[in-house]
Order: sequence, then C-alpha cells, then structure tokens
Amino acid sequence: MLILLFWTFLKIGILSFGGGYAMIPAIQHEVESRGWMTAEQFGDAVTLSGMAPGPLATNCAIYIGDWMLGLPGAAAALLGMVMPSAVLVVAVARFFFRIRTHRTVKSVFYGLRPVVAAMVVVAALRFGFTYFQHDWWTWKTAVSAGIFGLALLGLTRYRMHPLSVILLCALVGVAIYG
Repeated sequence: MLILLFWTFLKIGILSFGGGYAMIPAIQHEVESRGWMTAEQFGDAVTLSGMAPGPLATNCAIYIGDWMLGLPGAAAALLGMVMPSAVLVVAVARFFFRIRTHRTVKSVFYGLRPVVAAMVVVAALRFGFTYFQHDWWTWKTAVSAGIFGLALLGLTRYRMHPLSVILLCALVGVAIYG
C-alpha cells in the first residue's frame, strides 16, 4: 500500500501542471476511484490543506497519505508528489534561462495560461458541487454563497490579507452554523 500511495502521487506529480488547484481534479479522481476517501472526505481534505501553510497539492498529498497509513503514508505521498517537480526544476532551470526570451517559448506559455485557469475553475466547481449535492436549495446554500461573497469582496474590493479573510469567514461560519 505504501508503494501504491507513492506511485499514485508520483504519477500526479509528473502528469499535472498548473499548481495545486489545477492538480485537485487529478488527486480527487485517483483518491475516489481507489476508494481511499469519499467525495465529502476529499472535500474536507482540500479545505484543511488549503488553510495550512504551503502548496495545496502537497498539503493534500500529505493529508491523504496520513489518512491512509499515518506518518509513513504521509512521507510516501509527499515524496511522490514533490520528486518530479524537484527533478524537473533542477533540470529545466539550467536550460530555460537561455531560451526564456525565445518567441516560441513565450507563445507556449501564453497558450498554457488559459488552460491552467480553466483547470482551477473546474476544481472550484467540482468542490462546490460536491459540497452542495446533499442540500442544494437550503439555507446552507444561501449562507455559503454569502460567505463566498464576503471572501470575494474582502480579497478584491478591500484587498484584505488572505489570512484575515479566512479568519473572518471562519468566525461568520461559527456564528451561523455553531
């Protein structure tokens, strides 16, 4: 099981691009298809991983590894997730510095940006639909939409620090749900 955990996150680390949020659909597919977590448990894992310091996908891998096999599982998942990036960054950094201004390279990056944005949106939609699938048209939906709006307003209009927004929304959640 330890090797399977390592291999699963190694595969995700090799094949996923665009950062933590863009990797969430791949992680969710692997975790749910193997029966390691339900959709709701995975949603909780993403929520906790997003609140912890560090990269979301790496935190999520550590959480899932710990969920499955404790500390050895967390270490295997972490190693699988970060090893491809570490090797790739070291290999590419030496060569990329020379070609970064080449027209084709710039064009490739301009082409990849919308794909990464789309993957982030898909992850957000899947996360939202998983959360609301059991109680879509209830007061919880309205409250959650309000908290989402509060967070969006705080981050964009008032340019609040993300930690302040997290704490404020957590307090609103406690006041309403608690």
